[in-house]
Parts: sequence; structure tokens; C-alpha cells
Amino acid sequence: MTAPLIAFRSVSRVYGRGEAEVRALDGVDLTIARGEFVAIMGASGSGKSTAMNIIGCLDRPTAGQHLFQGVDAGALDQDARALLRRHFLGFIFQGFNLLPRTTALENVELPLIYKGLPAAERRDRARAALARVGLSGREGHDPSQLSGGQQQRVAIARALAGDPQVILADEPTGNLDTHRSREILGLLAQLNADEGLTIVMVTHEDDMAAFARRLVVFSDGRLVQDGPAAAGAGGGAR
Repeated sequence: MTAPLIAFRSVSRVYGRGEAEVRALDGVDLTIARGEFVAIMGASGSGKSTAMNIIGCLDRPTAGQHLFQGVDAGALDQDARALLRRHFLGFIFQGFNLLPRTTALENVELPLIYKGLPAAERRDRARAALARVGLSGREGHDPSQLSGGQQQRVAIARALAGDPQVILADEPTGNLDTHRSREILGLLAQLNADEGLTIVMVTHEDDMAAFARRLVVFSDGRLVQDGPAAAGAGGGAR
């Protein structure tokens, strides 16, 4: 059988010692297959952000295994984990994280520089990624000339340009109003449905989670719910 794209095998993450010990994750088992759109929810301190950091190779388990395409990512050294992030993962953040005096095209090109791609290929990939998110014609605009929704589309294009295996979205609509939030989640759902892009998203909003196909809920470091996302106005489980 083909290995899942992402797997947790009895993953625990403990911070501190003795009376100061915090068990952020406690023996979590989780698998995510290629092509899924998974929403991760939970109250503050539930473990959802820790789980996302481990999936994104920004942290590693204290115990258990985090597997990426069958490889124990938690056992890799810092340089190997950085390469994994660079070549296989795309990140979308709540705060957009765009360079303010840099055009949309240049913002999208930036991670491709770190991948060592030639300038012409970087430019072509960045233009294509902006077209995929509906921003053709906005390549020369800097962030101050774009709406919040357009800025997040640039951030999505930046994540897409590296041709990642999975997109990790951390509260991607947290800085947007309801209309623009639905616009961005609709775009992610379309990329998942039309292109089979694997998406893992942390959100605290039920109506945004309804755009996903699957809902995973954490509480006190444990996985307490895992099943189809509730159908909502945005689409939900299909």
C-alpha cells in the first residue's frame, strides 16, 4: 500500500519538566492522504498549533514518529528538515508576510530564489502562480496597492509557486472580513477539488472549516474528533 502523505504515530510533544511540564500533544495518531483538505480545530492550548508546527517540520515530536511520505521527518537533522520545507511544503500565514516595498511578482518569486532557480524560470513560475489565484494584471502592484483579500492571494501564489506536495494554512482568513474570508477559502477549496492539492488548515471558525472535506479536532493534546467536515455555505464535505 502507498504510504500516507503525512502520518503521526503515537506523537507526543512535551515542553518543560517536573511541575512545569506541559504535554502539548499526548500520543496522537493521525494520517493525511494525498489530495485531502483537512481543517484542524481546537481551543487555545488544545494542541492544534503544535500539531501544525510538527507537520510543517518547524518542531519535532518528543516521542513517537512524524512521517512524511514514509520518511521519519522527526529524525532528520535541521538542514534536512529545512530542505524538506523548501521543496515539499508551502505555507500561508494569517498576516500575509509580504515584503511591503516589493511587487506581487517579486514576493512570489522570493522562495524560488532560495530553491536556486534561474531568473527566467522564477519569473515564469511566479506569473503562472498569480494567474492561478486570479491576479493576472496585478504583478506590478505592491501590497499597499492591494486589498487584504488580494494580498492573501499573493501569499497563496507564493506558496503555490514552489510546486509543494502540501499547503499548510495557519488561520489564513484571520485578518480578513467575512466576504474576503469566504473568497479565500473558496479559492483553496477550488485548488483542492480541481488540482488535487493537499491542504491542511488551522482555523477557529466553524464556517471556514466547512470549506474543508475533513475536520480534525484537538482537546488537551489529544485528537478527539476526526471525520467529514459539516456541509456549510462554502461547500463543506463533498
